[in-house]
Amino acid sequence: MVKLRLVRIGAKKRPFYRIIAIDEREKRSGRPLEFLGTYDPNLATPAIKVETEAVDAWLAKGAQMSPTVKSIVSQARRAGAAAAAAAEGA
Repeated sequence: MVKLRLVRIGAKKRPFYRIIAIDEREKRSGRPLEFLGTYDPNLATPAIKVETEAVDAWLAKGAQMSPTVKSIVSQARRAGAAAAAAAEGA
């Protein structure tokens, strides 16, 4: 089964994560099927970049999200909706 989960690529005490699609049997830093975005928790407001179309495509194929990725993707969707609403109002 394919999982959408995080892989840590940051330095010591400076975490930085990539959101990836990977076979659940692979190790944490194994070869991913696709890179779907990034998450940087080091900033005052964590920087989140997610390709929501690619995430939706993987979910349609039966992939499952880890709880943390589910939270990050929902934050990205809310931020994207707020930005779209602000663009319409402007």
